[in-house]
Amino acid sequence: GRQFLEGDFQHWWLPANGAGVRTRISDDVVWLANCVQHYVKVTGDVGILEESLAFIEGQSLRPGEHDAFFPPTVSDRHATVYEHCAVALDRSLAEGPHGLPLFGTGDWNDGMNRIGEAGTGESIWLGWFLFATLKDFMPIAEKRGDAERVKAWRTRLETLQAALEEHGWDGQWYRRGYYDDGKPLGSALNDECQIDSIAQSWAVISGAALPERARQAMEQSYTKLAGQHDGVVRLFTPPFDKSAQEPGYIKAYPPGVRENGGQYTHGVIWSIFAHAELQQAERALELFNTLNPINHSADEASARKYRVEPYVIAADVYSVAPHVGRGGWTWYTGSAGWMQRAGLEAILGVTREGSLLRIKPCVPQHWNGFEISTQFGGTRYHITLSRGAAIQNDDGVKIQTVSPMEFVISLVDTGGVQTIVLPLDGSVAAKEDTVIEPAHNA
Repeated sequence: GRQFLEGDFQHWWLPANGAGVRTRISDDVVWLANCVQHYVKVTGDVGILEESLAFIEGQSLRPGEHDAFFPPTVSDRHATVYEHCAVALDRSLAEGPHGLPLFGTGDWNDGMNRIGEAGTGESIWLGWFLFATLKDFMPIAEKRGDAERVKAWRTRLETLQAALEEHGWDGQWYRRGYYDDGKPLGSALNDECQIDSIAQSWAVISGAALPERARQAMEQSYTKLAGQHDGVVRLFTPPFDKSAQEPGYIKAYPPGVRENGGQYTHGVIWSIFAHAELQQAERALELFNTLNPINHSADEASARKYRVEPYVIAADVYSVAPHVGRGGWTWYTGSAGWMQRAGLEAILGVTREGSLLRIKPCVPQHWNGFEISTQFGGTRYHITLSRGAAIQNDDGVKIQTVSPMEFVISLVDTGGVQTIVLPLDGSVAAKEDTVIEPAHNA
């Protein structure tokens, strides 16, 4: 409902009157489809795609204008949620000189608002994110018979993946993007912002990067951004300070504060997903524990250094002396949701797909097991994963063993409580597309 006829969105708005800011920030047009496909996959609710909402209308940005604040009008034109997503994705297909998505006046990192202000700067992170979103949203378009879009999106996937590998790889990790003048960002050639976390993480999460490069990129990301073991996982390094680069207002932040090379928690959480995807369980858990705010107040000295609440996620933690480890803004951040997903989905490996519960753990060897509990209608499922255990299932719930460490449970609303035990150590041989029958005598 906050989308303009042209496909772009208000970057933020005031709920009382709808007044908000129109920008050239580039990732807004991808997030809607990304979130909608995720919602549909998890809930099975395809009906949301048919909901009809109006567009909004308002003044276009003038040449050279980064943003404009105004109250838009509600358009007479309506479209389904599916069409809103598709119009936005169509707008995302614009390419720069290297065949990569345009950076605009910021991608995920709003503070990098001058990298693509002239209209030719490119974002490699957005390339990975767009690839993942097109790949996941395209089956929805295929089921709806939107053949023309499917063809265009499939072609873009192919050209985008090729461009990311050809122009994204820096030799040891993936670059962050390109300035309007063609100079790289997030490269060993830079004196500041040589390596950026989110470009490495999404190379893995998207599934688009060459496997050997993805592993090397994450190794470099861990070493350079988290390997100091000082309680901070940096968004990128070194921070912007004195270089000739003019990335935008991010450079106005002190080095190591907020997005300028601090621990900007929202972005660095994605590294947990990436390490888990690579089955690097020890590292994924280490980063989760580092980001966990309760571990910043284990003793009085730690609490005095952290200086903010240890029971909510901080949006940022400072990374440069003399304030290394000091927490920044708390309470307002969406990082908490990503942190919840990192623990539940990436490490414990628990995801929902409609009436299916998929469990694919990525936990360290020293863990003997864990328990999860979830509600499905009026039924409570208590599930225990334990090393050396045999599958126990007394109530007829179907359990598919996809691999020795991946199970799919068909959830049924029978009322009451269902109790299930699964092995954590791969002791059950993989039986592709087979069903483990209930073990009544277990």
